[in-house]
Amino acid sequence: MPNQPTNQSISALCNALEKAYQSHCEQSDSGHDLHHARRVWLNAQSIAAKSEASDERILCAACFLHDLVNVPKNSPLRSQASTLSAQAAKPILAALEFNADDSSAVQHCIEAHSYSAAITPQTLEARILQDADRLESVGALGIARTFFTAGKMDSQLFNADDPFAQHRTLDDIQFAVDHFKKKLLTLADTMQTEAGKKLATERTTLMRNFLNALAEELGVEQPW
Repeated sequence: MPNQPTNQSISALCNALEKAYQSHCEQSDSGHDLHHARRVWLNAQSIAAKSEASDERILCAACFLHDLVNVPKNSPLRSQASTLSAQAAKPILAALEFNADDSSAVQHCIEAHSYSAAITPQTLEARILQDADRLESVGALGIARTFFTAGKMDSQLFNADDPFAQHRTLDDIQFAVDHFKKKLLTLADTMQTEAGKKLATERTTLMRNFLNALAEELGVEQPW
């Protein structure tokens, strides 16, 4: 079992990480800002409390630094965002007196959290971070973030002729609703921890209820 820092030292670390994040990321969209990092940390604490003992200091640092480099969803460099964030985290971790091993552990968590990077998490802390971050993409927050991102990408809400892609190929670059079928409804099955999977499954039900309501308002079938 790793040596656990005190609540006071974790609180001090959180404050230092928040300052470091704000210094590094002067402008961030609301899907990847400091408030997102705080929510991921809350998710991680909830998952960790129901899992075997993890290193709280490593997990905390990974949560606050995982999105230091934000690459737009429609960029060809999107899959490199987590690696770039891990690289950007290294000098911050050194300034906070993380030793080489702990710094590497945090960097692995950051690299492996990304859906598009498709890197398998090798540690408990990395598995928790991946789940904690993916919880932001399901449920009410997932719905809000989907349409926020679609607005930034100048996408349409849905295909008016075929909202649920029954007779066409899914295209979540053009249509926001397609993103639910293409990715969001599958996230619960990708969760790495039992606690994360339970939360994601509950929030996926909320998303399905939203899609059912949307279909009813549009007067069409909801096949997902």
